[in-house]
Amino acid sequence: MELVVLSGKGGTGKTTIAVALSELANDPIKVDCDVDAPNFYLFYKGEDLKKEDFYGGKKAIIDKDLCTECGLCEKYCKFDAIKNNQVNIYKCEGCGACTIVCTENAVKLTNEKSADVFMTKDSKGILSRAEMEVGSEGSGKLITILRKNSEEFKKKESEIEDSKSSLVQKFKGIFNKQTKLTIVDSSPGIGCSVMASVTGCDIALIVTEPTKSGMEDFMRVMTLCKHFEVCTLVCINKYDINEEIAKQIETLCSQESFKVVGKIPYDDVVMQSINELKPITCYKDSIAEKAIEDMWSNIKEFL
Repeated sequence: MELVVLSGKGGTGKTTIAVALSELANDPIKVDCDVDAPNFYLFYKGEDLKKEDFYGGKKAIIDKDLCTECGLCEKYCKFDAIKNNQVNIYKCEGCGACTIVCTENAVKLTNEKSADVFMTKDSKGILSRAEMEVGSEGSGKLITILRKNSEEFKKKESEIEDSKSSLVQKFKGIFNKQTKLTIVDSSPGIGCSVMASVTGCDIALIVTEPTKSGMEDFMRVMTLCKHFEVCTLVCINKYDINEEIAKQIETLCSQESFKVVGKIPYDDVVMQSINELKPITCYKDSIAEKAIEDMWSNIKEFL
């Protein structure tokens, strides 16, 4: 079972809520799919069990021993990435046109490392995450790998649990293993990385805020979820900063048959939790924390 937490725009409290749900759930597998600006891991300290390189694109390189300086590669490069037989790696898109026009086979494409991929064990379970290089590409493909890694871990964990149960227990139906929950913290917006996060998930939780921009961005991500035909729930964060727009969001959700499972009030304690890098669930006097617990009870009905 995969629950992906979305938001139409940044700053709505998506990661704060994703972290809180991870605390309230029973040791879920966590996946930080906000690969361009990851911050899920900041709330959890642990040990990296696995680290590998991710290559998301290609860059052109010129072999000076073979190059005759004919200038064809520079002429046909549509990205202005080659000047004086030198490749500007920040402009090169790896399209390969230069390799085709080069008569001496002096230009080749080489894989470019885009990110480090980690499987991290913390006190609450497993976190699948990545750290992208500045300006790197391939976020959609990278997210697919992060989700695949979490699924492989879940499969191995299930096999271990199965081995603990005897054949007699299985046949008698005594052993009732529940499907482990995976909580995915998506990127904001509706771009490629968000599509890669939503594809194949079971439930989407959209976190929105009652502002004009928040309303417009919510409508866009709502359309995305409808396109992928995923069961979609809605959380209105800081609903009391503009209750009129909050009611408009609720009305829209009712028209589209989307369930509003949570209305989180504005709470200064949330900022304190972020500054101290602690989940909001650690602050039991917080009104936001109580509202998130109520929301989790509502979400569990759909799991």
